[in-house]
Amino acid sequence: MLFMRRTGQDPGDSRKEYNMENKRIKTRSLTGVAVLTAIVVVLQFLGSFIRFGPFSISLVLIPIVVGAALYGHWAGAWLGFAFGMIVLLSGDAGPFLAVSPLGTILTVLVKGAAAGFLAGLVYRALSRFDARFVLMIGGKEKWDVDLAVIVSAIVCPVVNTGIFLLGCLIFFLPTVTEWGTAMGFPSVGKYMIFGLVGGNFLFELLVNVVLSPVIVRLIKVGRASNSENRWVG
Repeated sequence: MLFMRRTGQDPGDSRKEYNMENKRIKTRSLTGVAVLTAIVVVLQFLGSFIRFGPFSISLVLIPIVVGAALYGHWAGAWLGFAFGMIVLLSGDAGPFLAVSPLGTILTVLVKGAAAGFLAGLVYRALSRFDARFVLMIGGKEKWDVDLAVIVSAIVCPVVNTGIFLLGCLIFFLPTVTEWGTAMGFPSVGKYMIFGLVGGNFLFELLVNVVLSPVIVRLIKVGRASNSENRWVG
């Protein structure tokens, strides 16, 4: 009663507003993750036609980083897992499946899920510091880019490629050695670094670092604008 006299507001109304806001956030998160999952599927199928070396480019790391930054590390893990499933279903892992189906499934699913999960954890840890870069767009407009997104965009392809190489060592070393010898590499290590993943990794890293912060920034600006419009309305 004292609260009602001082504020003129029923505590029950505050709880209702709080619950409604939580529902809005959950709905927005589920919708966002669903949209990003669809983007992962489309980009992975499109990326299968873009190749540096024997394997396709993983364009899907961009929505994975975006999802991990906006919706958390578990969303990043889910998006990475979905990425792995599409890799298996699209036939892009066919050469490895022919050698070891179990090793291929474990490597592909773990590397995608771990990349998204760790990118989300890194973003959450670094975002507390709120460190930012200032980018000049066209020499005029200034954009603040979150340092946490930059580092997450680096972590994601590093983990994805690192676990892939680890899987090659554990499950496919004789086969990878044969491939390297056939291509004239003096050692399997040089083939794995320069022949198997070199071009792919550099391309994925560059695209991720450039595009992920911009996309996250645009989404956050759009969210803030929609929120302001809702309260004004």
